[in-house]
Amino acid sequence: MKEKTAPALKLASRIIKCRTAPDPLRLFTAGAARFYGSRFFWQDKNRETVFVGFGRVWSCTVTASDGFAQMEDEWRNLKGAGEVYPETAETGTGPVLFGGFAFDGTVAKQEWKTFGQGIFRVPQILFTFKKDAVFLTVNGCGGTESVQEAEKTARSLLNGSTAFPALPPLKAVQEMGADEWKKSVATAVQFIREGRMDKVVLARKLELAFDGVTSPDAVLAALSAQQNDSYLFVLEEGSESFIGASPERLVKKTGQHILSTCLAGSIKRGRNEAEDLELGKALLSDQKNLSEHGFVVSMIRQVLEPFCNGLNVPGAPVLMRMRDIQHLYTPVTGTVKDKNTTLFQLVKALHPTPALGGIPRQPAMEAIRLLEKMDRGLYGAPIGWVDYRGSGEFCVGIRSGLLKGDYASLYAGCGVVKESEPEEEYKETSVKFTPMLRALGGK
Repeated sequence: MKEKTAPALKLASRIIKCRTAPDPLRLFTAGAARFYGSRFFWQDKNRETVFVGFGRVWSCTVTASDGFAQMEDEWRNLKGAGEVYPETAETGTGPVLFGGFAFDGTVAKQEWKTFGQGIFRVPQILFTFKKDAVFLTVNGCGGTESVQEAEKTARSLLNGSTAFPALPPLKAVQEMGADEWKKSVATAVQFIREGRMDKVVLARKLELAFDGVTSPDAVLAALSAQQNDSYLFVLEEGSESFIGASPERLVKKTGQHILSTCLAGSIKRGRNEAEDLELGKALLSDQKNLSEHGFVVSMIRQVLEPFCNGLNVPGAPVLMRMRDIQHLYTPVTGTVKDKNTTLFQLVKALHPTPALGGIPRQPAMEAIRLLEKMDRGLYGAPIGWVDYRGSGEFCVGIRSGLLKGDYASLYAGCGVVKESEPEEEYKETSVKFTPMLRALGGK
């Protein structure tokens, strides 16, 4: 539901440098009493930028067949009619648009109805945490008075209750069609051997039931403690929340400079340092995983080269070690040729990468629709932010779940290539469920 259309809205924003630095997690919780259902949280992998957002002065549900172009147009119109004071060079301050797209806009089932094909918003109140400063942006659409009222509300949040709600007991964990999913992997392998595609990513789902309503606050606190080297995100919409701890950047744009990530091929962490080193060494020499990773590198290079001057892509991957899993990782950097290139254009060109879709893209997407038998919703899709100057960042919404009252759905996927074995791919997805399952009180 679009609450306000951009052409009719005169957005005013005030940026204030805060004298004190509240804890972001406790600030998020302090806003629950007044803003539950319209909060968001974002933290990048390096904790260089953290957002805590409350309320909506503008929001939009993605409805167009080309949702990326729709949001680019909406954002251009909205910020073009706005006023920001004082101007600052700090990225992530002033009006910031935050949200996420659906993985596949052609698939829609009841479970993800609230989020539709994607949803974005400009918050009424935004706290931006940088390494050396904290900024408050207050946004209003009713002139100076609305901005002053938002500022008053923002300051009251600093004195709000910050006790994290307890996580209710986990009653049940149900695997959804594990045997059928393994058969789908076998079918995908057959498709690949027949030459229909080179790789496809298949995901599956766990359903969790709780003895009470599950708040994103408690889950976010657990993820922050357990997955401190990941992107952390929460997007609330009414009584539902999309939440996760993703290791994977899709694309970051700061001025004309861009960063992207090739992340594919994985193995578990070891029980001790020696085993961990051996597993990492095995991953770096495993042809199945190197092949899977190579597809991602090739595609991202092919997509970004037309946009960039001097694209830098290392010749071999290195290890990215997370708490529960090790990945093959290749960073990609470059400078865009055209200063008018937008972050939404880059997101559209990259999504989905072979790390979440497959290669070639279209046959892989058709196989996913045929074989998964579920709606991924925002799982595996771009989630992130863009500021009014055009800088921003999107990660890939993996290691994630949907919270709905006393129920949660978790999602995990793996890359299928011609060498894949269904049982091994099943084990890989089980490892990838671990971060969210642990944060929700499971094992």
